[in-house]
Amino acid sequence: MSGSTLGRIFSVTTWGESHGKAIGVVIDGCPAGLPLTEEDIQELLDRRKPGQNRFTTARKEGDLVEILSGTFEGRTTGTPISLIVWNQDQRSRDYSAIADIYRPGHADYTFDAKYGFRDYRGGGRSSGRETIGRVAAGAVAKKILAELGVGVQAYAKKIGPYDASDKETVEAYLNEKMSQMDSVGGIVECRVTGMPAGIGDPVFEKLDANLAKAIMSIGAVKGVEIGDGFHAAEAVGSENNDPFRVDEGGNIYKKTNHAGGILGGISDGSEILLRAAFKPTPSIAQMQESVNRQGENVEIQVKGRHDPIIVNRAAVVVEAMTALTILDALLANMSATMKGIQDFYR
Repeated sequence: MSGSTLGRIFSVTTWGESHGKAIGVVIDGCPAGLPLTEEDIQELLDRRKPGQNRFTTARKEGDLVEILSGTFEGRTTGTPISLIVWNQDQRSRDYSAIADIYRPGHADYTFDAKYGFRDYRGGGRSSGRETIGRVAAGAVAKKILAELGVGVQAYAKKIGPYDASDKETVEAYLNEKMSQMDSVGGIVECRVTGMPAGIGDPVFEKLDANLAKAIMSIGAVKGVEIGDGFHAAEAVGSENNDPFRVDEGGNIYKKTNHAGGILGGISDGSEILLRAAFKPTPSIAQMQESVNRQGENVEIQVKGRHDPIIVNRAAVVVEAMTALTILDALLANMSATMKGIQDFYR
């Protein structure tokens, strides 16, 4: 299976399955000298771990990270950083009934179509548990970005059709759908502050294109917007254009930010704003129609421990993937001009 590596300079490779022994990531290209401890990484992992409230899966995992390589005396050495989280609460028996049945909304059928074989225990490699490696690597990327004055923050924007800040309405909506053995989707919004202008490349390595790819690689994401996104299609040019101005210090800025901080695939110095649309969790307890590997029409009722909504836990995954993409683009930009190279080596 190829396609488990992201990044050109700051490169991460995730590994592991939902019901395997462990989940982890290898980071290559992290500069030496960065202060880094397991506690730094754990802070982000704690935001995505299961069992935090009744709206998440009941699977009990501490998701405690261990640094296996790449640090010495609390600092990175410049060598590959290997991070591991051991799986503790697998219940593979929950999935034996669906070993030969394709769950609606899951990757069961497509994995079988590609490989002729699949790990049916919790989705295997396509499980949301794979995102542990992404978040762990994202924690390292965020530490480096913080040293550069760049901040990345993601949060739930909408739960189903409702604003996530309307807690009372959201809770009532979730309770209703859970009583109906159903699930809910939503939108995660992410903001990048302190971003300099001039980051990204104008053709096949556009910053917004790479952000979209990184976010779309998250299992349940079905759509990505930058800036005004799809609303820009309803606007006219005079509304959508962001006027440029110069402040008293001679700095160029935009009066508005419909572009979301990126023009022509390159950052414009404004705040980068993106949103990710998450589909409802496909594992629901309602009876559903499907087929089995023998080509027979069947019905299925998915059992086990599943999130009725993943948006709150997924926000940190969006944050991590954004941080990884931004950092890689910043590092790649160091060789964009002769002056940059000369300034570094002189």
